[in-house]
Amino acid sequence: MAISRITSLSDSRLDPYLRLSERQLRSVLHPDEALVILESLFVIKLAFERGLDVTSVLVDERHVDALERAVPGLGEKDVDVLVADRDLLSQVTGFNVTRGYMAAARRPAARGLRDVLEGARSIAVLEGLVDVSNLGAIFRNAAALGVDGVVLAPECADPLNRRAVRVSMGNVFLVPWAVAPRPWPGTLLDELRQRGFETVAMALDERAVRLGDPSLGHDAKTALFFGTEGTGLTRPVLDGVDRTVIIPMARGVDSLNVAASSAVAFWELFARRRG
Repeated sequence: MAISRITSLSDSRLDPYLRLSERQLRSVLHPDEALVILESLFVIKLAFERGLDVTSVLVDERHVDALERAVPGLGEKDVDVLVADRDLLSQVTGFNVTRGYMAAARRPAARGLRDVLEGARSIAVLEGLVDVSNLGAIFRNAAALGVDGVVLAPECADPLNRRAVRVSMGNVFLVPWAVAPRPWPGTLLDELRQRGFETVAMALDERAVRLGDPSLGHDAKTALFFGTEGTGLTRPVLDGVDRTVIIPMARGVDSLNVAASSAVAFWELFARRRG
């Protein structure tokens, strides 16, 4: 472990944390150079535990000992530890967000759809989600409530966006996920049928049954679809799924935020009914 002091925002070692855009971090043309940014000690500790290739850690100079306690064997790892004072860290991304801990890691290799579906009984499928906070919250809900995997439509936001990682509390590294192949949604629906999944959409339509309906959630395999924050699921998805469901609302409320609705649905269909 090499410890170096950062004294200026112009230091090139701060580029991943301060100057590279999300697109540059993804480095599509050179995937072996792509990075993901980790924020908070909890997420950094989890990343080490999951075997991510952490290249550097940026930490408040007062927190080096706490970092070493949280990551056993850090001294033997090939990781650059960059230390700075609180004032400089606050200028990088906001001290109250990171609590003085950030890290950069190599972006994990993408999984294939079949790898995520293999052996799974509960799958969340996301179409058109572009709000990375919602995306991160759904991954946190999925991890907590027993979802086996997440499949994203090609237009969804990146789960490894730094804010999505932070909001998920690192659970994007715990829940297996894949981006569905094109053409969407036909290829995915065909694959789910072949594997014996019942496909269920969260949608306000005339066919929908209440989430508490006793006929729901008893199939051996269920894929639960969630739509974009604005317009919901597209017609090709609604026409292609087996069933649609709604969460009953009170006081004339139309619907819940997609992240909130995912928690309710995951609990009802997966965690509670399947033990």
